[in-house]
Amino acid sequence: MIAADTSTWIAYLEGEPGDDAQLLDKALADRQVVMIPVVLTELLSDPGLPCSVANTLSTVPMVDPEPGYWQRAGALRAKVLSKRRKARLGDALIAQTCVDRGIPLLTRDKDFRAFADAARLKLVL
Repeated sequence: MIAADTSTWIAYLEGEPGDDAQLLDKALADRQVVMIPVVLTELLSDPGLPCSVANTLSTVPMVDPEPGYWQRAGALRAKVLSKRRKARLGDALIAQTCVDRGIPLLTRDKDFRAFADAARLKLVL
């Protein structure tokens, strides 16, 4: 199983080339993708997103947060920020979800490297 960040989902949905988009396509075909709630929220925030795509995205199995998630996500973000690295709130929430469940994250966003360094976040590609 893998999860994909918003950057990879957008590239995939827009038909952009890239190893991450190809891997997401294969993982979807093999039913090996889970959806992170924050990623779904970011994707559904696009006012131009076709209803058919929104409906399809909503069928990807969702990963629910574990007890204590919000506290761990805050601590993870603080750890990254203390190293003077970029740590957007949404990215911290995505990273913590993956860390809690041991799910590798497929992304083209290099900001997640700071979370991989600070925690046990596994990055794909």
